[in-house]
Amino acid sequence: MTEKKQSISAIREMFAAASETELPALYLEYEEDSRAGVQNLIQKYQKQEEALKKERERTEQMKIYEHKYEDLGWICGIDEVGRGPLAGPVVAGAVILPRDSKILYLNDSKQLTAKKRDELYDVITREAVGIGYASPARIDEINILQATYEAMREAISKLSVKPDVLLNDAVKIPQVDIRQVPIIKGDAKSVSIAAASILAKVTRDHMMVEYGTLFAGYGFAKHKGYGTAAHI
Repeated sequence: MTEKKQSISAIREMFAAASETELPALYLEYEEDSRAGVQNLIQKYQKQEEALKKERERTEQMKIYEHKYEDLGWICGIDEVGRGPLAGPVVAGAVILPRDSKILYLNDSKQLTAKKRDELYDVITREAVGIGYASPARIDEINILQATYEAMREAISKLSVKPDVLLNDAVKIPQVDIRQVPIIKGDAKSVSIAAASILAKVTRDHMMVEYGTLFAGYGFAKHKGYGTAAHI
């Protein structure tokens, strides 16, 4: 009597429930199953594993500055969002990630979808974070660059611990007595700066959505204050 094969849907459920360490055993168990649906399932999970491996390698490469300065103590990434828009505040983020941080997909916030930024924001805000703001009125009063520095200093002051090293996206912040390492395009080269970029971006975007309800007709929820054709 021929043994009845498991249904493909049942096998799919097994793969979905399996941990990363359990998947290799499932590949071996079903590698002789000639059904296209089973083989496609194996290929799907193997591709996902390969993509995950590459992402871990990319993330590790983005820890080069964190590893370089880790012996000095707490390392904080700093970045801002809002220097370019025609409306809204400038927002700065400061983030201290654990040395053994396993957060993946950190990158320049502009390179991520809104959905991915929101997902990462929820993870990032479990760590030591600080957020600083400079209002449109303050920007007009002291200019956008000085307002950015002010927001960054505020973000640093709101951290639960004082950092020993600041990894900054390109700039050097005046009136700060902490060692600073400006990194050009740092939000794409450092996990700490990338995390700060995401923190600032999501915070500001949420603020602009709220402004969109307070000041109806300007489309802030859509363009976030940037100089789109519709906004201009």
